[in-house]
Amino acid sequence: MTSPFVHDVPASRVVFGNGRVNDVAAEIERLGCSRAMLVSGGPEAQYAVRIADQLGDRIVARFTDVVMHVPVPVAQQAIALASECGVDVIIALGGGSSTGMAKAVALETGLPILAVPTTYAGSEMTSIWGLTENNRKTTGRDPRVLPRAVIYDPELTLTLPADISAASGMNALAHLVEGLYAPGISPISAMQAQEGVRALASSLPRVVADPADLEARGDALYGAWLAGWTLGTTGMGVHHKICHVLGGAYNLPHAPMHSSVLPYATAFNTADAPKA
Repeated sequence: MTSPFVHDVPASRVVFGNGRVNDVAAEIERLGCSRAMLVSGGPEAQYAVRIADQLGDRIVARFTDVVMHVPVPVAQQAIALASECGVDVIIALGGGSSTGMAKAVALETGLPILAVPTTYAGSEMTSIWGLTENNRKTTGRDPRVLPRAVIYDPELTLTLPADISAASGMNALAHLVEGLYAPGISPISAMQAQEGVRALASSLPRVVADPADLEARGDALYGAWLAGWTLGTTGMGVHHKICHVLGGAYNLPHAPMHSSVLPYATAFNTADAPKA
């Protein structure tokens, strides 16, 4: 018998494919915006230049002080910059830290986000935000922080080192595994989670073996998209909550924690989630 469920799908436009970073200007225009703030960290510098060249004077502000776990004082700086420059859209270029910083601005201002992920973090597909203050990380959900559009370009992941790719992939895999027993599970989310697990299980070993394998990068990014979508529709379980608490308290990098925590969290939940 099929169990009762609610399937509530977040509304994000997804543009996927090699070279699609060149569509940033078109997506900004589609949103009806013309004054962008580009949020990116150091590792994304070369891609930030490409986007800035593409948009020209439509980039009115750049915020590069991206810090993991989004400390409140740093988020306040980004919010102030957006206000001072009359920004009408935020471009989040990078991994979960860049997306998280953009979400902090959107949470306060209501500005739309165009996300251009360069890792497999998945935050770009959720309405989940996180802020850290006094070594305590607080998370929540708000529709204002869900990116209006997401551009997935596998070419932007080619510079992600093999070890970071593996850690980021474990982050995505954790989204998928938790999606199989999370409170918001539905038949559709279960199918997308299983498809995402297959994609990552197949692609991540190839990415680690050859980081320049663009086909493997594309398959991994496809799995990461499904992972973020799964997290956005089903919610978090104990695994991610533990990672958020540890990360905020001890300033630990988010992605590598998943490799350590996921087996234990999965074992803890196995008896209560036999179907997963």
